[in-house]
Amino acid sequence: MRLPFLKPKPLTSPAALYAAIVSAARQPEWYRDAQVPDTMDGRFAVLTSLLALADIRLERGGGGARALGPRLTEAYIADMDAQMRQAGFGDPSLGKQVRMMVGSLASKIDRWRLAVSSVEPWADVARRSLYRDLPPGEAAAEAGVAATKTWWERLQRADDGDIIAGRIA
Repeated sequence: MRLPFLKPKPLTSPAALYAAIVSAARQPEWYRDAQVPDTMDGRFAVLTSLLALADIRLERGGGGARALGPRLTEAYIADMDAQMRQAGFGDPSLGKQVRMMVGSLASKIDRWRLAVSSVEPWADVARRSLYRDLPPGEAAAEAGVAATKTWWERLQRADDGDIIAGRIA
């Protein structure tokens, strides 16, 4: 017997938030001003940096925001799977590649948690996250650091409902 008042609550889709993150990662300033390489690896670095910060913001939100975090990661996995297939990766190597990408995201989230909590310097984490061991000139690297800080501030200013809806002003 199913009781009508015990119906499972429908899950909120992460699509709007994921689309907002992807859109932010595609902004030319990352590649022009911050000089993140406009390559597959560079675009991946920006996307996962913004995604990691969004995930941390969701963790700090209310119940609806916290519940969206795992689904946001699932949207990322589905997107990476599709992108890898489009790039020509076959089934035998695809799973390994996607697992590596998910592991990379998880380690970025861990590092960004340290920056957000002021345990590690923001600039160090941002440089490592965006450029790995090959930062550009100082002015460009500072632009990258500032852009990640601005993204985090935008996430902090937005309420849970706006973030869930992908409105990050």
